[in-house]
Parts: sequence; structure tokens; C-alpha cells
Amino acid sequence: MTIDYSAELARFCATLSGDTLPAPVQERVRYLLLDHLAVTLRGSLLPSSQALYHALPALAGTALSHGVTIFGRGERAPAAWAALANGVAAHGLEMDDVENRSSLHPGVAIFPAALALAEQLGSTPGDFSAAVVAGYEVTLLTGAALNPATAYERGFHPTAICGTPGAAITSARLLGLSPEQTAMALGIAGSMAAGSMAYLHDGAWTKRLHPGWSAHAGITAAYLAASGFSGPGAILEGRYGLLRAHSAASDARQLAHGDHFAIMDVSIKPYACCRYMHGPIDCLLEIRRAHQPDPREIARVSCGVLSGGRGLIADPIEQKRQANNIVDAQFSMPFGAAIALLTGQAGISVFTEEWLHRPAVRSLMQRVECYSAPELDDYYPAEWRASASVEMRDGRQFSAEVRYALGDPHNPLSREQLEARFHELAAPVITDHARRQHIIDSVRDLDIAALCADIPAI
Repeated sequence: MTIDYSAELARFCATLSGDTLPAPVQERVRYLLLDHLAVTLRGSLLPSSQALYHALPALAGTALSHGVTIFGRGERAPAAWAALANGVAAHGLEMDDVENRSSLHPGVAIFPAALALAEQLGSTPGDFSAAVVAGYEVTLLTGAALNPATAYERGFHPTAICGTPGAAITSARLLGLSPEQTAMALGIAGSMAAGSMAYLHDGAWTKRLHPGWSAHAGITAAYLAASGFSGPGAILEGRYGLLRAHSAASDARQLAHGDHFAIMDVSIKPYACCRYMHGPIDCLLEIRRAHQPDPREIARVSCGVLSGGRGLIADPIEQKRQANNIVDAQFSMPFGAAIALLTGQAGISVFTEEWLHRPAVRSLMQRVECYSAPELDDYYPAEWRASASVEMRDGRQFSAEVRYALGDPHNPLSREQLEARFHELAAPVITDHARRQHIIDSVRDLDIAALCADIPAI
């Protein structure tokens, strides 16, 4: 029997009720929303975000005084354009949420669309939750079905490809579209999904554009569907659908949803770099705590990385050792290893141009090598295992392994750690502690109106 996965997902998401979601799922929405706001606010300060803000009046065709919130800014914009701006800001730090099986970042495509439309429409907490859960479901199931390693090989960014249909589903749910209209929105979004991995060649900002464009496209697709514009069916699994177009080894059976909600499998990123670097960084931080190796006496650093991510963070190794800018550094295992061993950190305070060009960092980067092994790859993508070792010039060797990197649902940040992270990231934008705390309280209540009233910069 042939299953119309696209239509079934559209039906499921259109009829999903936020008020009947299990309590842990509802809490997960709040947990991930707070993380999303943290990275968006801090990301609003980045040069890539500033360039987008500068272009917005021309793109939106209006002075930015009406519409919905652009986080960290005083301006406002129509929902689709605000979603674009907020998505770009959220992805800039490389600290936004991520999921193992799909190897993508769902929150930066889903939350910008959900927040923009919920603010515009005055949506209830239940509708907001349902829309977010639905968007995560479609994004992550599509990502798993895509087989992300083969998408990378073809030069496609899974977040961009899968985030667009997810954002369309989120938008359709908030607009109250019927299952048939939701299927049309999904079909329309299939022609808007795009995202090249070419940024890896020279550290371009286009990766940061991808989720913002997905959110923008998702809102557009939903409004088109609401107006009667038709889109193709079977857009995910069909002969000319997203899976076959972007992957050489996709598996449409992974589009089937069950009782488990995919949003529960999402990880938080404590470090300001590609998630494929986090496991080895955890190992090296453990080695540093336990043995305090003198960086000047390190002969070699070996990082065990997953084959699925080698092309992002390890190959070609000489290019990764010569990272020239922050985007390069965010995808350089040699830089991540060097900075972890030298500073005991891997957050935004050390993923900077200053640290990247320090002689001690550049020297240690040249001594970092990467390898892959069956004992790591055999568990991928369900588990992103990692290992690392440090060999000293006197022959001593220190090693560590990790099964679940920090931030994984099996090794999570506590609520207290998450709130501390929010304060740390948001403080340069919202300097008043009480105001930041009020945002945290608004997230607990899913009071979108109060939340958005507090978030623009003063």
C-alpha cells in the first residue's frame, strides 16, 4: 500500500491541539523557546544581522515602524520579513538547537515564523504550542528521511531544505488552515526550499540566511494556500519531491509519525560552533580538567569525529587548520580543539577574531588531526559519539570518550543552567536583569504579547 506521507503529516499537524499535548512536550516548547530567544538576541549584534536590518526597509517596501517584533531592535516589520530577520540573527552564533537523526537546526526556522504570526494574530498559548510542535515534527521527520549525510554530499544544507516545509506547517497551524489547505502550503513550500553548503569555501554568511529564509518562505506559503493557491501533493516523498531531489539515499518511511514527538529529541548547544565539534570538545575539556596538559608540550591532538560530519569540520584538514574568520572557525575542529585546551572554554567569549589569530592558538591548530572509526560511526545518527586524545612530547597520552555531548536530551542542561545561559547571552542587548527575568517569566506563561513587548532593545 502506498502511503501519502505529505497529506498524512498535513492532516496530523492541522488537527493537533496544544491543550492536549503531554505536559513534557508543552514544557519542551518553553525550554527551547527560551534558548531560541537567547541566541536570537545575542545574534542581533552580529555584522551579518546588521546587514540584514539595513536591507529590510527596501525588501519590505516600508519604513520599519509597523508590524511585529524584530528581536533586539526598535524597528518592526510585517510578519514574513520579521521572521527573516529573526531567523538570520538566531543562526549567527552557531549556538541554536540541533537534533541528531536529522543533523539540522529546527528552532531557527520554526520559532521565527511562530513568534511573528502569533504576535500578529494574538494566538493562544495552546495554538502557539501546537504550531511549534507541528513544525518541529515535520522538519525533523523530513530531515531523518532525507539522510543528511547524502544531502551534505550533494551540497545541500538540511536545515534550509527541511526547515521550509516545517515553517509552512507552523504558519498554517497558526492561521487555522484546514488539512487540505495545510497540504497545499506544504506543497508550495517545496518550491521555496533552498540552501547551498558553498559557505564552507570562504566563510560566507549565507548559512545564517538559510533558516530566516525558511521562516519567511513558510509564512508566505501558508498565506498563499489560505488564498486558494495550489501546490503539488506528495511534495516530500514524490518522484520530484524534496527527498529525492536533495538526497541519493532518502527513506520516505521515516516520515511516519507515531506517539513520540520529535521535539523531545532536540539538543541545546553550549558551544559556539558546529554540533559535530561538541563531542570532541567535551572530551578535550575533560582531559584539560583531569591532566592540565601544557599546550607548549603537546605533540599531537587527535579528535575522533563522525564520518557524517567530516566534510563540515575536518576535511580538508589543512584548510581547517588555516581558518581565517569566525565562520571558518565555527566549522574548524582544529580551532575548537585548540581553544578548548588553551582556555577551558568553547563559547562565544572565545570564538572571536582575537582568539582565532593568537599565535598560541594558530600553533596548536597545526598539531590537531582528525580521524573516524567504526566504534563512533556505528551508532550514528542516533548517538553522536566522540573521542579525543592528547599526546605529550614526553610520551604521555591522555584520552577521553563521550557518548552524549553536553546539551543532548540524555545529558541536558538543567533549567537553572538554561536560565543562566539566557542571562549571559541576552545581557549585552537587554542590560536590565529584571527585564530579562520578566522575559523568562513570560516564556513560562507563553505570553507572546508580553514577551514581544519586553524584547526590543531600548
